[in-house]
Amino acid sequence: MATLKEVQSKIVSVKKTRQITSAMKMVATSRLRGAQNAMEAFKPYAGKFAEVLGSVAGKSGEGASPLLVPREEVKKVVLLLCTSDRGLCGGFNTNLITKAEKFIQSELEGKDVSLICFGKRGRDFFIKQPHPIEEEFIGVVGGKIDFSVASTSGQKMINGFLNEAVDEVYLIYSEFITMARQEATVRQILPIPSLDDVIEEKEDDADVGFLPEHICEPSSDALLGEMLPKNVFIQIYDALLQTSTSEHAARMRAMENATKACEDMVGELQTIFNKTRQAGITADLMDIVSGAEALKG
Repeated sequence: MATLKEVQSKIVSVKKTRQITSAMKMVATSRLRGAQNAMEAFKPYAGKFAEVLGSVAGKSGEGASPLLVPREEVKKVVLLLCTSDRGLCGGFNTNLITKAEKFIQSELEGKDVSLICFGKRGRDFFIKQPHPIEEEFIGVVGGKIDFSVASTSGQKMINGFLNEAVDEVYLIYSEFITMARQEATVRQILPIPSLDDVIEEKEDDADVGFLPEHICEPSSDALLGEMLPKNVFIQIYDALLQTSTSEHAARMRAMENATKACEDMVGELQTIFNKTRQAGITADLMDIVSGAEALKG
């Protein structure tokens, strides 16, 4: 059985750990609020852009832009993987990396796959894998995200697709659903999927009672050619915002669980301390009684 000093030392150590996890939870909560506000502020712009894009796409013919035309044979695929730079956020990064691995093994088997990594955790994992990392963006997810990061990586992918150096581009990120639920998601961004889904989604939206008729100047085809690259940038930026919000939510939940675990451990150690002290007192009393009996004899 451990001595009283050892148990007391463990109690002090666990209490200090509880202070650290509690402070980290407060920091994550504060950052979560800022990230969530940024994500919510971007939604109206993204929604209106999708509405206008759907309206313009309805006036354009098929094949109005080369970004809409899929390749007959897919050989080269690029994955844009969004992870965090730091750990201590539960299974957040593990879920994203596992999603990427399973997607490569199931959907992209036999194809030339490379990655663009947003975040150190994804970079550190795939740097040991056979799939090369074309570019990395460290210090992006988790802080203030600049739109230029999304436009820079998106423009590179668009240029590669137009030059036929890239056949497909997928985005893997953490979709923020609720504070307690974030899902690793795969989305194709190039070639851009059919825009009919955008139109149907807007028509089925209960909050939209009237879809305005947009007058296009210049032609709808020319306008669509300008809007489609921006749509790619918006999807990447939205994915980075959602991943950042999901990271802070996951870290807040992980630190909350760690704080509760420390509290439970302190209670268990306190019980062991009391039992150990009581056993010591009992042993001392037995020694005293035994000595008294020996003197009487």
